[in-house]
Amino acid sequence: MLAPETTALASFRSVSYASAGDRLLSDIELTIARQGITTIMGPNGAGKSTLLRLLAGLLRPTSGTLTWHRPAGTGQIETAFVFQRPVILRRTVSANIRHAISPLKLPDAQASRRVDAALSDCSLEHLRDAPGRRLSGGEQQRLAMARALARQPDVLLLDEPTASLDPAATNAIEQIALACADKATKVVLVTHDAGQARRLSNDVIFLNAGRAVEHSPAAAFFNQPLSQPARDYLAGRITITDT
Repeated sequence: MLAPETTALASFRSVSYASAGDRLLSDIELTIARQGITTIMGPNGAGKSTLLRLLAGLLRPTSGTLTWHRPAGTGQIETAFVFQRPVILRRTVSANIRHAISPLKLPDAQASRRVDAALSDCSLEHLRDAPGRRLSGGEQQRLAMARALARQPDVLLLDEPTASLDPAATNAIEQIALACADKATKVVLVTHDAGQARRLSNDVIFLNAGRAVEHSPAAAFFNQPLSQPARDYLAGRITITDT
C-alpha cells in the first residue's frame, strides 16, 4: 500500500487471478493514488499486464476485491487502454478517432472538437486525412493515444506502449503521458524500460511471481529497492518467476 484511502483512486484487497488453472496474481494488496504516473514493473510472467487488465475491467478477480474510489458527486470512473501493438482501422486518422468516440453519441460539433483536441494533443494535425494504416509505427501509437484521449478518460492505462519504437517515437509517447498527468488524468504504465520508468514515474509497483513485492515512491524504488527480486531486476540479473 502507498496512497492513503483519502487520496486513493483504486484499491486491491486480497486480489488473486487465475486462468486455465494457473494463478497469475496472488493476494494483491495495493492502493493506487488518484494523481500522477504509477508504473508497474517486473520480469516476464510477473503479472503486469494481468494487473493492468483488471484495472481496465477486461478481467475480473478470481477472488478478493478491486474497488474504485469515486469523489462524491461524480459518476463512474472512465478508463482507456492503449496496447503495445495498436489495431488501426482502415480509415483516415481523424475517422479512427471519431470512431473511438462514436459510442458516446456526442453532438457532431462536440465530437469534432474532441477529435481536433486529440489530434493536437498527439501532434497529428498534419496527418488528419492520412490513411491510418499507412502511418509509421510511432505515428500509429500516437493515433492509439489520440483515440484514447478523445474519450476524456479519468485513467489512461498503457501496456508497454513504446516497446517497439525508436527513441524519437518513444519520447513523443512519453511527452503525451506526462501532459496527461499534468492535466490530472491518472496514468498507469507497464514498462520493462527502467530509464523510461525513472523519467516518468511518481511511484512504482514491482511484481514478482504474481505478487506485489514492492510499492514505493519512484526515487526510493530506484535508489534503494527493498526486496532482493527488485535489486536483481534493476541490476539486470535473471529473475525467475514461478507462478
